[in-house]
Amino acid sequence: MAGYKEKLSEVKKTLGEVLNKAPELGKFAEYIHAAEAPGALETKVKELISLGIAVAVRCEPCIMWHTEAAINAGATEEEILDVIKVAVCMGGGPALMYGLKAYEVALEFLSKK
Repeated sequence: MAGYKEKLSEVKKTLGEVLNKAPELGKFAEYIHAAEAPGALETKVKELISLGIAVAVRCEPCIMWHTEAAINAGATEEEILDVIKVAVCMGGGPALMYGLKAYEVALEFLSKK
């Protein structure tokens, strides 16, 4: 069974293929990059916010993407757990189950830094 890093690599590969075939979607990707850049909030905080939203809306690829980005920006296991707790407050039981997935992803990514 592929780990989350491998799954995320496949998501990124597929996204690249889609952006090559539908370059108009690249405008959205440019917006995401600009929105996540440091501003009034540092990138780590923005990625943690995105991770919380990903858990609340139950998007596994988003969880993998933003967990990796948050960790790369310096997020700790404790910060990720706090984000999961808030996301579960907002998303209820289904968010709790995806919060478990986010925690598993974080543990894998933190162990392979």
